[in-house]
Amino acid sequence: MMSLIGITKDNKIEKQVSINDLNLDKYKWFWVDFSEPTDEEVQHLTETFQFHPLAIEDCLYKSPQRPKLDYYDDYTFFITHIVREVEKEIIKEELDFFVREDFIVTFHLMPSIEVSQVMGRLTTQKDIKNFTTHHVFYEILDKIVDNYFPIIYKIEDILDEIEDNTLNNPMNNLLKSLFETRYMLLNLTHTINPMRDLLYRMLNSQHLVTIIKRKEYFSDIYDHLLKLSEMTMSNREITADIRDNYLSLNSHQTNNVMKVLTIMTSIFAPLTFIAGIFGMNFKNMPELSWKYGYPFSLLLMGVIGFSLILWFKKKGWFKL
Repeated sequence: MMSLIGITKDNKIEKQVSINDLNLDKYKWFWVDFSEPTDEEVQHLTETFQFHPLAIEDCLYKSPQRPKLDYYDDYTFFITHIVREVEKEIIKEELDFFVREDFIVTFHLMPSIEVSQVMGRLTTQKDIKNFTTHHVFYEILDKIVDNYFPIIYKIEDILDEIEDNTLNNPMNNLLKSLFETRYMLLNLTHTINPMRDLLYRMLNSQHLVTIIKRKEYFSDIYDHLLKLSEMTMSNREITADIRDNYLSLNSHQTNNVMKVLTIMTSIFAPLTFIAGIFGMNFKNMPELSWKYGYPFSLLLMGVIGFSLILWFKKKGWFKL
C-alpha cells in the first residue's frame, strides 16, 4: 500500500494525492510511504524517483540489512531497524528512508506503527510551518528508538524473576529461560549498536547540513542509544553472573552428594569386607564353629562403623 501526503507552498496538507498525478512544483515538500508495497508500486522507486539501483536492492532484500546511511547526488538513503518482541523472540524489521529537502520516502515490507503514528500526527497538525522532511525523519527515528526501551525493561523484569526465583522453579527451567534472555539481549545488541553508530555518523557528517542544524534533536536520540547500549551490556553481564552462580551452586550440590556417597561407602566398605570373610563358608574356619562368632562379628562391625563415623566427624566431613 502506498500513501502520499503533500505540503503545499502555503503550508496546507493534501492527503489524497495520487503519485501518478504528483506535480512537484505544486508542493513545498511531500511524503510517500511504501508499506507492504506491490511489485507495481515498487516500480515507482525506479520510474518516478529514479533512485539508485543499489539503494532499491537494499530495500527489497528480505533479510534486514545493517543500519547505515549512503550519500547520493541529491538525496540521502538511510536503513534503520524496528524491533518487536514476539513470544520471547526479537523480530527485526527494516525501515528505509530516502530524504531530501523537498521529499521524504519511507519504505518497509512490514506495517510500521512508528510511521503510522507520525503520519497521523502530521495530518492532524494545525500549524505545520516548522515541519520539514528532516523533522518527519527525526520524529520516526525517535519513536523507533523509544520503542526499544519497553523490551529492555521487560527483559530486566525477567532477569529479576530468574534471580529471585520466588516460584521455586527447577534449575534446568531457570537456565533455559536465562539462555533465552541472553539470546534476546544478543539480538538487541546487534540492532542497538549499529543504530548508535548510524547516529554517530549522522551527527559528525559534513554532508548532512540540515541534520547538523537540528543537532540537538538527533543528539537526544544518540544519547538514548548510548543508554540502551549500556543497558544491554550490563544485562548481559548480569545473565553471565546468574549463569555462573547457578552452575557453581549445581557443582556444589553435586559435590555434597558425592561427599555423602563417599562417606557411606567408606563406612560400609570394612563392614562388607568382614561380612565377605565370614560368608565364604570354608570348612576349616574356626570362627564358624565358635559359639560367640556371630555376635562378635556384629560387635566388630558396629565398633568399626561407629569409629569411622566419629573419625569423619572429627575431620569435618559431615559439614556439607
